[in-house]
Amino acid sequence: MAALSLFLALLLCASALHKVLARERLALVVARLASVAPPLGAVLLALAATIEALAGLALLVPALHTGAALAATALWSGYALALLRHRGQTLDCGCDFAARERPVDLFAILRPVLLALLAAWSGASGPGPWTLEVPFAALALAALWFAAGELHAIPQVRSIRR
Repeated sequence: MAALSLFLALLLCASALHKVLARERLALVVARLASVAPPLGAVLLALAATIEALAGLALLVPALHTGAALAATALWSGYALALLRHRGQTLDCGCDFAARERPVDLFAILRPVLLALLAAWSGASGPGPWTLEVPFAALALAALWFAAGELHAIPQVRSIRR
């Protein structure tokens, strides 16, 4: 379970950093997803980045692990609900590092659902023991996660699945 915790921590911290580096674009994305004015979107973006960063770091502290996993579960569940509200609409969901306008499909909605489920499982199971292979397994999971997102972004792949 330590590899899962580290994988989730890496995703949370990468997502928080992404929100900081691309804050102008992502503030508009958040405003649209939350159906609020752009200035409030910027506030929600900062709040989400803060929660992600804190939860990501706290997942690595055994005493804080369960609370961090709960925060991550709630955050990713909120993302899934926001995307579900916009299902079928074409927009940049902010789910990737690149700005991509595309329809919000089942894949986009299920990504945060899966992360929420993994975070809940991690929280219920505990952090687990750290061994030599934990960082390698976590990095492998992260590579597969990002690769799946990039494959989904290829228009030919999306049209084949329909």
